[in-house]
Amino acid sequence: MASTASFSATPTGARLPCFPRRHRASSSKPCRNPTSFSNPSSSCSSSSPFPLFNLKSPPSSVPHLHPVRDAVHDNYVGFLEKPPTDLSLIRGITIEEPTQETTQEPRPRIFIKDPPWIYPIFLKNVYKKASPQEPNLLEFKKIDERIKRYNLLRRRQIKAETEAWTKMVEEYRELEREMRDKSLAPNLPHVKSLFLGWFEPLREAITAEQRTQRTKKNKAAYAPHIELLSAEKMAVIVMHKMMGLVMVGHNDGCVELVQAAVQVGMAIEQEVMVHSLLKKAKNDRRKRDEVETEEDLDKEKEIHRRQVNSLIRRKRYKDVQKLVKNEEIKPWGRDTQAKLGTRLIEILTETAYVQPPVKQSVDSPPDVRPAFTHKLKLVKKDPGQKVVKRYGVIECDPLVLKELDRSAKHMLAPYMPMLVPPRKWKGYDKGGYFFLPSYVMRTHGSRKQQDVLKTISENQMPDVYKALDTLGNTKWRVNRRVLAVVESIWAQGGNMAGLVDREDQPMPEKVLSEDGADIDMWKWEVRKAKKVNRERHAQRCDIELKLLVARKMKDEEGFYYPHNLDFRGRAYPMHPHLNHLSSDLCRGVLEFAEGRPLGKSGLRWLKIHLANLYSGGVEKLSHDGRLSFIENHLDEIFDSADNPIDGNRWWLTAEDPFQCLAACINLSEALRSSSPYSVISHLPIHQDGSCNGLQHYAALGRDALEAAAVNLVAAGKPADVYSEIALRVHEIMERDSKRDPAAYPNASLAKILVNQVDRKLVKQTVMTSVYGVTFVGAREQIKRRLEEKGVITDEKIQFAAACYAAKVTLTALEEIFDAARGIMGWLGDCAKVIASENQPVRWTTPLGLPVVQPYYRNERHLIRTTLQILALQREGDKVDVRRQRTAFPPNFVHSLDGTHMMMTAVACGEAGLHFAGVHDSFWTHACDVETMNHILREKFVELYNRPILENLLESFETSYPALTFPPLPNRGDFDLQEVLKSPYFFN
Repeated sequence: MASTASFSATPTGARLPCFPRRHRASSSKPCRNPTSFSNPSSSCSSSSPFPLFNLKSPPSSVPHLHPVRDAVHDNYVGFLEKPPTDLSLIRGITIEEPTQETTQEPRPRIFIKDPPWIYPIFLKNVYKKASPQEPNLLEFKKIDERIKRYNLLRRRQIKAETEAWTKMVEEYRELEREMRDKSLAPNLPHVKSLFLGWFEPLREAITAEQRTQRTKKNKAAYAPHIELLSAEKMAVIVMHKMMGLVMVGHNDGCVELVQAAVQVGMAIEQEVMVHSLLKKAKNDRRKRDEVETEEDLDKEKEIHRRQVNSLIRRKRYKDVQKLVKNEEIKPWGRDTQAKLGTRLIEILTETAYVQPPVKQSVDSPPDVRPAFTHKLKLVKKDPGQKVVKRYGVIECDPLVLKELDRSAKHMLAPYMPMLVPPRKWKGYDKGGYFFLPSYVMRTHGSRKQQDVLKTISENQMPDVYKALDTLGNTKWRVNRRVLAVVESIWAQGGNMAGLVDREDQPMPEKVLSEDGADIDMWKWEVRKAKKVNRERHAQRCDIELKLLVARKMKDEEGFYYPHNLDFRGRAYPMHPHLNHLSSDLCRGVLEFAEGRPLGKSGLRWLKIHLANLYSGGVEKLSHDGRLSFIENHLDEIFDSADNPIDGNRWWLTAEDPFQCLAACINLSEALRSSSPYSVISHLPIHQDGSCNGLQHYAALGRDALEAAAVNLVAAGKPADVYSEIALRVHEIMERDSKRDPAAYPNASLAKILVNQVDRKLVKQTVMTSVYGVTFVGAREQIKRRLEEKGVITDEKIQFAAACYAAKVTLTALEEIFDAARGIMGWLGDCAKVIASENQPVRWTTPLGLPVVQPYYRNERHLIRTTLQILALQREGDKVDVRRQRTAFPPNFVHSLDGTHMMMTAVACGEAGLHFAGVHDSFWTHACDVETMNHILREKFVELYNRPILENLLESFETSYPALTFPPLPNRGDFDLQEVLKSPYFFN
């Protein structure tokens, strides 16, 4: 059961318990952020502070203290192995005597600073002095066990972050020993056997390079950095990184050298940084042990300062650098990463070989060839691009690619979910993982965005940090029943429930005809088959990586996802593979670690949730209609839960099959129970916005018609904007189909398309229209839908039909959402004014997050490496005016939907709810959906009651007083309070 804490200052007249002075922590420092734990018997929505507990009260009133959430924030390694035995070492504990104003026996309170650090020795001492009752002793034993369990998980987490590559090195050492002892290679999976063969020669070659650079007079640019890790660790990192790049993004087995070099260099730098932080943390702990008082600490600092000044006076600058370099870890930069990465890749190409297992004659030499080869290759950067450029690539031998997609399970996944709650966010690089580099925003190298974030204070955007902490503190676990079904389908070859086929598409047989048309058709079919197989390979690798993480985490009691932001303020889990923002497979396999009883309301929402997941138009019915749908399909639901593989497989017909299966299992358990309302549910229930981007535009423009179209107004059933647009597109095409084809060429296309127009054809284009979809983007979206329908088989006609349908869809959008288009145009015009002065568009979100658009014209920067001259792209000084203008409207709306999600997350956390957010989809337990629905509507109204566009214009005029901006667009008189009464706003 989740603990709920209310953080508040000490109430007036609060009486604190009296304990002997030897049990007090030092009172020389004031207690910051004292914490008063809520009464456990109060409802989770209550926010009023109560004493921690009365030590003389019965056991039922003793609250459950859950594992501390930020135990390692200020002291990474200090208590890693040995907890303190003296209370003076426990940071932040302040116990004061009661005042003399009352004769009443005081109610004991314990106030603990943030972050709290509670130790068994402290709790036992409190117990002995306050109450010797036996029942409370049992409660303290439970607390003791909980803290021990937390400390164990914390130690495992720190080791996972700091020793992942070291474990890989040890594994290859052990395999080498086994191979020597038994004089034969162990029976290993494909990729493991390759790594084992490459490991020793690669390690020896890196060792030789390190030795050479150490003794060489004219050292290479990468010389100082190649020494920072052991050769064997570098060897393992290079092998895994190269194979990982080939797996997830190979193009006929090729990886661009510049991309590979930077990725390898970044991985080496990250491991160096992790161990630098670890070393620094250990040194800090050692110094704290040696320096007992603040006076001693000040003396240490003064001695350090004098040493630096003395060395500067004597011009011993190298010694100054050695003395000061440990104070901060500076990033290497792209040049250093690329040069070191290129040299390590070059060594890999010189030492890694493969040998095909073919039958050869005894006298012939063995067919041994390089596993990786550096060459120049003509590459199209984009599929539709006519310009072909020559790039340096690392080409992978076909023997390496063989069965590679089945070997992903043996790779090392980055930034795994955490076993304990992540560090609280308190700055640009302060939060998230304990030792892995963690940044509050993914800036993708944008210097201006980084500079802005580094200079802001913690107090400027406290709710942003609080929202990220709320998302990061949500505890997840693997749904083993769903995972078992996924594993079964995957083992049988996939190709169902959205899983890709594990086999490649057969290549077409070569035609014997000499007819040029037949040969061209055969070549086209070959290209198409290769494209399909490349896509299948990438999808198989992706699924294997997701399953790799699920298998590793399935036996854990729970785990956590640290979150950070993109530059617009949208939150994402830092782990890239198995997370709730990903595919139906991931969402079906994940569930909340803590379960809560369904209750009457929860059972109802579980049924609605299952209907939403089934989709197929059911999600557009009223709530009562969705409940009726579930009641009419109970037999199929029970069968899906009992026999997902061998039964009727009704769940496979759902739009989100694995999530549907998880809901079938939970609902079946509840309905078969003698007490359905008390059944524990771990399932996250989703509440999704109705074309959320248009909802935000409707709130900005206060247009009543647009607000009704996207469910900002109460109605008997949900309005469906996609169906409305599809209806208008059908009307236009029907009109065009009756025109003369000679005068209007699109008439023939209209006749072909008029019976193919449906909700699905236009949905993606409507959804992305508010995010700046271009005509080309809309054309490609509609073309994919036409390919799925399979009615138009001729590619030229299909392309022309997609062009026509995209044009009509965008026209229909402009007709229906005129106010939204007006705001988009105004935002674009403002951005054009700013960008014309060579300035990036920047704004501050309602929660205080500064946003700087990172669109600059890139500059090519040439660096000479050991393999070739590399052209690195880096941010230039001139803004990209077109991108600044076109990207601002969607980016601004993204920053607003991110703001709404974070406001909701903070409020849900304060109300005691478990919360997860996927941009425009908010998740919580079934029993808490009603509370979350109330909160998210309140927060939406609160957000748009602010003069957002007025504030934006004012900030532009203040920042650029010499520029003239267009006036605000006209807006309607829609009453935002209507949102509070709309049942289908999020549903």
